Order: sequence, then structure tokens, then C-alpha cells
Amino acid sequence: MLFEIDGLPVYFPYDRIYPEQYAHMCTLKQALDAQGHGVLEMPSGTGKTVTLLSLIISYQQFYPEKRKLIYCSRTVPEIEKALAELKRLIEYRKSCGLDESILGLGLTSRRNMCLHPSISKERKGKVVDARCRNLTAPWVREAAQSGQDIETCSFFETLEKSDLREEVPDSIYTLDDIKDLGKEKGMCPYFMARRMIGYANVVIYSYHYMLDPKIADLISKEMSKESIVIFDEAHNIDNVCIDSLSLDIMRPTLEASSKSINQLSERIEQMKQQGSEKLKDEYEKLVQGLQDTLHARDQELVMANPALPDDLLREAVPGNIRKAEHFVAFLKRFNEYLKTRLRVLNVTAETPSSFLQHVKEITFIERKPLQFCAERLSILIRTLELNNLDEYQALQRVAALATLVATYNKGFMLVLEPYETDNATVPNPILRFACLDASIAIRPVFERFSSVIITSGTLSPLDMYPKILDFKATVMESYPMTLTRNCFLPMVITRGSDQVAISSKFEVRNDPAVVRNFGNILIEFGKVVPDGIVAFFPSYLYMESIIAMWHEMGMLTEAWKSKLVFVETPDAAETSIALENYRRACENGRGAILLAVARGKVSEGIDFDHHYGRAVVMFGIPYQYTESRILKARLEFLRDEHRVRENDFLTFDALRHAAQCLGRVLRGKTDYGLMVFADRRYARQDKRSKLPKWINQYITETSVNLSTDMGIAIAKKFLRSMAQPLESQAQLGVSLWTLEDVLARQRAQKERLEKGHPHQHLYQQYGAAEAQRLIQERATGAVYMDVS
Repeated sequence: MLFEIDGLPVYFPYDRIYPEQYAHMCTLKQALDAQGHGVLEMPSGTGKTVTLLSLIISYQQFYPEKRKLIYCSRTVPEIEKALAELKRLIEYRKSCGLDESILGLGLTSRRNMCLHPSISKERKGKVVDARCRNLTAPWVREAAQSGQDIETCSFFETLEKSDLREEVPDSIYTLDDIKDLGKEKGMCPYFMARRMIGYANVVIYSYHYMLDPKIADLISKEMSKESIVIFDEAHNIDNVCIDSLSLDIMRPTLEASSKSINQLSERIEQMKQQGSEKLKDEYEKLVQGLQDTLHARDQELVMANPALPDDLLREAVPGNIRKAEHFVAFLKRFNEYLKTRLRVLNVTAETPSSFLQHVKEITFIERKPLQFCAERLSILIRTLELNNLDEYQALQRVAALATLVATYNKGFMLVLEPYETDNATVPNPILRFACLDASIAIRPVFERFSSVIITSGTLSPLDMYPKILDFKATVMESYPMTLTRNCFLPMVITRGSDQVAISSKFEVRNDPAVVRNFGNILIEFGKVVPDGIVAFFPSYLYMESIIAMWHEMGMLTEAWKSKLVFVETPDAAETSIALENYRRACENGRGAILLAVARGKVSEGIDFDHHYGRAVVMFGIPYQYTESRILKARLEFLRDEHRVRENDFLTFDALRHAAQCLGRVLRGKTDYGLMVFADRRYARQDKRSKLPKWINQYITETSVNLSTDMGIAIAKKFLRSMAQPLESQAQLGVSLWTLEDVLARQRAQKERLEKGHPHQHLYQQYGAAEAQRLIQERATGAVYMDVS
């Protein structure tokens, strides 16, 4: 299908388009035209990926700037799915007679791409990374070239001798395509992909390659600032940002760190005895490296790094860490200090400032040398030409802690706990360095790139993301869902058939009457819903206690009469087996119930389309554990810095996860299913208003205060109507548009414009959000009074 949006020809690789997709493209184009950032919420199962790719590739190829597209997703299956859609789109564009040269590729870890006969058999990613570095480090290759008997990687050596521009034609390469190309040409697929990223038109990879400072500094820092960045499935993006700058330090970490420090000392002595000049040049290398980084940032050639701020680059390296042996002694002192801090009996929480004050009082270590720790250690490791870098990971964590705690006064908290978990009885002290401010990790991305789009099916309320990520959104839009028939039915069950109110509130969550009513919901829906049912709980702990009580009451035995029951566990391998067997039970007609946890693996990346999920039940509201000290500190920070009330954030966080769980049931407009909210608190308007627009629009007043038996009666009627054949022709013009429908809509829009809208030129020039602000300013006269 080929149509135009404001003069831009858009190639869409399907004969028909959803109204949501068309609306999404129009809003997305506004954001790109304004070179601004956007927050877009699109209903689940309405082709978000192909919509984004179609519009942006059309935009990229139509305008001479040819802005690079960086598409960030969560998991490897989602990256592969996006690459497959991209491949199909480019094939369609070629079939339309377009003669274009487009290079698109995906990037994932070494573990997924390695071809080396022995390294590729390793299961752990860290081991693969370390063994790969042992074969490809510059000093290893130099030694091998000088005639020493040292093993190198033949795939990497072939790549070094090749000209990728000449040998690799422009095309769309999925992860498997890159591996196959590597096998064919005898080159390393991982490093081949990393080198092609620099000149590729489209790059698809994980969030961490953009948001984690350590990885972004290697892979993404030189991306063009004109690039368009998409964060897909980004409802959890604030948590990804926080995790990328948070650290946990335990006793084994510090013991391993001590061992690494001793190894560094021995290696330094060894190099001194050999009379090596490398140690003498090391300080110059460090200073030159910092100056080069500062120059590149001043010239806007590279992206900023939160762990290496600009003001640090302008300072001189402190004298007490310039020499290698002095720096190692400095690290040893700091490491011993951390060991003494882990001898705790009570929980203590402190700010970075008070931690630094205590460090200074006990060890006389100043703040400034701590700031340089991470960068200084990386230079030293390169100078000493160390192999087996995985052995130095603990020391690198300690250095990263030193740098971050000395760099940021606000937005972080240190918590010392004598027990690793709340239920533990054996002391195992842990120092948690927790990031509270999600904007620190993502700020360099917003500052560098002209258009950053955050999109998902569950972002409501949209205005929360600009607050907690600290950016200005040019466009914010949540799209409703157009349906010929209401193919999903959200219902709120507030009480059991015995009229006892149900809730996962702490006061009543283990009340036998509530637990029995939860069990009855599962049993009764198991009898009337065909194939698969997925039930979510707020936490593993709560799920285990409920299952134990159901077992005592004999409710699991009752549920087994209609369906098999499978349970998600924290162990990934066990959960994979449970999922596989659940799918098999759905396929062979036996039917199954899967008990899972909000925020778990099942709730995030796994689709239960068609018969794999005909109903999703959310038992309770998945609030975070509110007694967590780190969560309390984050809530306090959000209140003080962004004026976000604690209750607003907790409800927003709980309901985006609830919506994410319930969205698993619907993976397209031909799919159908039930969404069951099993908690009386969902009946309140303040809770429902925070659900996505596309779910909220189908919650009717008759389905918000139901008992179990009323819910079953409505479900039976709904499932009976869904069992009738769906006429695809009935969808046309309503929930599915042909090219003629798109053109008719554009004609109608043009007619409305010609009739005149007093502010239409503002909407076209600035986009909806900015235009509304200007209209408001003109109405109040504020714009005319601004003399700045």
C-alpha cells in the first residue's frame, strides 16, 4: 500500500492498515518534523513495529539528510521480530520499483553470535566475553604476530584483513543472516556487526546498548546526533535506567577485589623489573584520553557518559593516583574501608555526601581521586596487558562505585543491610548503591539525539514519563482501539458469589474467605473458558502462600478436573518447561491454567495469542513492596525533585504492570479473550483512569462491580458471541482500512481544513502539544508580555 502523509510517500507492506496505525504514523511524522521527542501509546496487537518502521524508513529515504534509525527493544526474540518486519518492508519497497541502498542489521551479545569452535560452547555470557578478549586483545595479537606461540581467533584475524564496505553488500541482515555471512566469509559475526553499525541506515539492538554507560561508551557513543531513536516496549524504561547505574557490593565481591589488587601489584613489579616503558607513558595516555574525550564532546562527535561527566574531564588527575603503584595502594585502602563498612548489625542508609565524609574521616581519601577511579583502572588494565578480564570484574565494580558515589550528590542512596533478603536468618551483609533518578542514565540520549520516541501498549498516564525521565515531549498521544466487534471484554470482579469483597490488600490478602473466592474465580472460569487461562499474582511470595492455601482447601484438585495447572517459578529453566507444557496442553485440547507473577518473565516478553490465552486474570493490584528502603528513598526523591506524589507513582507503577499482564490476552484484532480484574479497588475511578485508553474505552459501567457468578454469566455470553464466524469484510472501513479508506479520510480531513480552523497552521507547523501551548499563551496574552 502506498499513500501520502503531508507530502511524504509512505510505503506500507500490507494491503490493509488499521486506523490506529495510520494515526500513529501521522503523530510520529509531527515529532520527526519538529525534531522533538514523543511518548506514544498504541494498543497491543495492532502492528506497532511495522508502523514505526514503515513511516521512519519512508521519512529517512525521502529526505536528503538520511537520518539513521536506532531501534531499541528489550529481548532477542523482539529484536529478531523487528528485523523480520524490516526485511519484509524493504522487499516490498524494492517490489514497488524503488532502487535504494539500505543497510540494516541487529546486534546482540557475543554468546549469541560467536563461531569459535570451543568458545561458542560456553553457556555463560561473561565467560564467552572474557575468553573472546583473551584471543582478540591488541597485545595478544601483537605477541602472536611477533612469532610467539599464542592462540588467536582466526575469525577475528580474517575480519581485520577485510574491507567490510567492499565485501558485505547493503541489505537487511537478521541475527541469523549475520552468523551465516560470518561462516561463509570466515569472519567474526559479532565484531562484523559492531563495525557495520557505524555506517548502517538501521540498527536494531537492546536498550542496554544505549542506556548502560559501560556498553554505550563502547558501541553507541559515536552515533550521529541526527539519528532517530525508538525505545519500543518502553513501559519499564525508568527501571532499566535505574538498574544500569545501581550496584550491589557483598563480601565475596570485596574478597575477589582484594585478590585482583594483589595481582595488579605483582604485574606492576614484573613490568618494572623488565624495564618496560609502558608504565612511564601510562599517565600521559590517561591525560591524552581524557582530553580527546572532552574535545570529541565539545565538537558533539560523541554522546556523553553519566559515569564520566564533562566537568571531570576538565580537571587535572590527582597526584596520588598518577603512578600505577600509588593507584593500586589507593584502591587497596578504599577496598579495606568497604570491608569495615560491611561489618554491620543494623540497617543504615546514607547519602553519597555523608558516605564521602565518613571515607575522608577514616581513610583520608579525598573525593577527587575517587571520581577518576573507573577511568584510571581501565587505563591500568590496558597498560598491564591483562588477560582473563572476568577475574577483575569485582574490582571494576568497586571502582565504578567509587566514581559514581564521588560524582553525584543527588539521585543516589547507599543502604547497608546485614541480611541479603528480608527472610534470611544467616547474616550476609550487602551494600546497595541505588540510583533513584532514572533521568541520569537517559539524559545523554535526549541531549544528543534530535528525536527520541518512547512507545509501548501500556504507558498511561503519559505525562508521568516526561516527569520521571526529565525531558520535554513534543507529542504525547494514546490511541483508542477500533473494533468491528468487541473482541476483548474487561471486567472487574469485586466480590465472590458469597458477596465477600476480594482484594490483595495486606490486611485481608490471607483471609480464608478472600483466598477461597480467588480460588472459585479460577475454578469457575476454568469450566467455561476454552483452552488456556493465565492468572497473575502481585508477587512470588503471595502466589506461593495462595497455592498452599488452595491445596489445603482442595481447590487445586477441583481446578484439575477442567484444566491442567502450571506454575511460573523464579528459575528460568523451570519456567520454560512449564510454558512448553502449558502450550502443549492448550494445543491438544486438554486446556491449561498458568499461574504467573506480575513483573516476571511471563508477564513481559511472552504472547498468549489465540487459544494460548482466552482469559487473563489479575489477582489483586501488583504494588511494589512498599517497605523497601530503596523504594522509599526513590519516592521521596520523586516528590522533592519532580513533584510526583508517592501514591500517584505507586499506583501508576502497579497499573502499568497490571495492564501489561492483561494485554497478553490480545495479540491482534482477530484474537479474542477476557480480561478479569479480580480486586474491588479496580472499581474505583482513580485506579481505572490510569489504565491505557484502549482498555478503558471498553470497560462499561455494567462490568465494573461484579460478583463471581455475574462475571461467569457475562463471560459465557461473550464467549458464545465470539464463537460465531468473523466476516473479514465486516471489518473493512471500520477497524481495517483499504487504500480507498485512507484516501477518503484524507479528503475529508482536507475539506475540514478548507472550511477553516483558526489555528490549523500551528498544528501543522508545531504538532499538537506545542500548538495547544501556543494557543493557550495567546488566549491569556502571556506570549505578548514575554520580553526576554
